[in-house]
Amino acid sequence: MNLAFIPSPSTGVIDLGPIPLRGYAFCIIIGVFVAVWFGNKRWVARGGRSGTVADIAVWAVPFGLVGGRLYHVITDYQLYFSDGENWVDAFKIWEGGLGIWGAIALGAVGAWIGCRRRGIPLPAWADALAPGIALAQAIGRWGNWFNQELYGKPTDLPWALKISEGPNRVAGTYHPTFLYESLWCVGVALLVVWADRRFKLGHGRVFALYVAAYCAGRAWIEYMRVDEAHHVLGLRLNVWTAIIVFVLAVVYIVISAKVRPGREEIVEPGASDTDAEGDADAKDADAKDGDAKDGDAKDAEPDATDTATDTDTDTDIKAEAGPGDGETGDAEKDGAPEAAKKL
Repeated sequence: MNLAFIPSPSTGVIDLGPIPLRGYAFCIIIGVFVAVWFGNKRWVARGGRSGTVADIAVWAVPFGLVGGRLYHVITDYQLYFSDGENWVDAFKIWEGGLGIWGAIALGAVGAWIGCRRRGIPLPAWADALAPGIALAQAIGRWGNWFNQELYGKPTDLPWALKISEGPNRVAGTYHPTFLYESLWCVGVALLVVWADRRFKLGHGRVFALYVAAYCAGRAWIEYMRVDEAHHVLGLRLNVWTAIIVFVLAVVYIVISAKVRPGREEIVEPGASDTDAEGDADAKDADAKDGDAKDGDAKDAEPDATDTATDTDTDTDIKAEAGPGDGETGDAEKDGAPEAAKKL
């Protein structure tokens, strides 16, 4: 009996009044926000404008969701179009089922459209977003935990995943392949960030490194899974996909490094000019503040002069009043003997 295991949630939906909050969709949304946030920080560090990553993501994310769902439905068509199945379920994306291969492929098409509209090179944008995508996948995989899906072979390990009885699943403890892939994606993100800083990668090589590293982990994780899948030459279809994409990514890195070494100097035309104008405006504002302060100081000088003048005037008046007081006193002295004579 396995005394230690990872429990699964009893339900993947939390009802907030009339609004159902689905764990799978929640994880996907959080992942997208993290990818855009981190990608924006990297894009600005490369010399781009803040907000550009989000503007292009408006194109990439919807395309990616459609592509991911299409890949899943096509490769697992028997779940929706075989006898006894309802083809309408193919549109129920909240129940799970997104293929990363289709999401990246069609998402790249959407990103290409967005980049062309902004006049930005797609490889540079993809390089900035690459580690953020890995983090988004790490977060998104927890959606499978909410749905109790995509687990591995039975195991008694302390970190085994406990699965309850349900449609197309048998109660027991299994390898938590969702957790393995989530941790692997975090490692991929760290690897990509380190390699980019260490070797100054550019022209799409950061993104290619992310793809290659992810595929290396996905191949062995996919091999552990026990959910239904198509097999080719004894291997699951996704294992072959991971191997092929891994080879293509490595080839791209090698060829790109020879043809276009180094990193792009300008990733977003005009961004540096905008920053320079902003700095100039800030300097002008500081200069105006300085002039205003000088003006206030000049205005304060006459007040000091006036005060000094007023002081001098008061002194003169007192000086002039002094003799008058003396004459009055003398007159009183002169008048005293006369008063005495009268007496």
